[in-house]
Amino acid sequence: MAGAVLCLAGELGAGKTTLAQGIARGWGALDSVTSPTFVLINEYRRADNEVLYHVDAFRLAAAAEAEALGIEELFEAPSPVIVEWPGRIERLLPEEHLWIDMTWVDDSRRNLAFHAHGPQHEALLRGLRRAAFGG
Repeated sequence: MAGAVLCLAGELGAGKTTLAQGIARGWGALDSVTSPTFVLINEYRRADNEVLYHVDAFRLAAAAEAEALGIEELFEAPSPVIVEWPGRIERLLPEEHLWIDMTWVDDSRRNLAFHAHGPQHEALLRGLRRAAFGG
């Protein structure tokens, strides 16, 4: 998952932060995972000192704000990055990423549609399918 960019898109309440928490837990994050809505970027570490970045673009008015903050540098690092509200900074996203559209079904269910862009993220999606559904 090194260098992976995971884009979590969906309306308020779709479960983006909950999915980010599950991804971070599965990645091995030692830190508590919370929404970085007010700080914009959280860093989570695991035992080997690797870092996972968690970006929340909800409060950004435009991609130019994210650009001024240097968010593009995160995408160039070898660390994985989770982006909530990626549509707000879409022009800054690397060509290679995994876009996950989340829609609310009911109180306990969400629909997730995965769209892999680029060979690294296509391989990541194949691995996820194998892990989830066998084969």
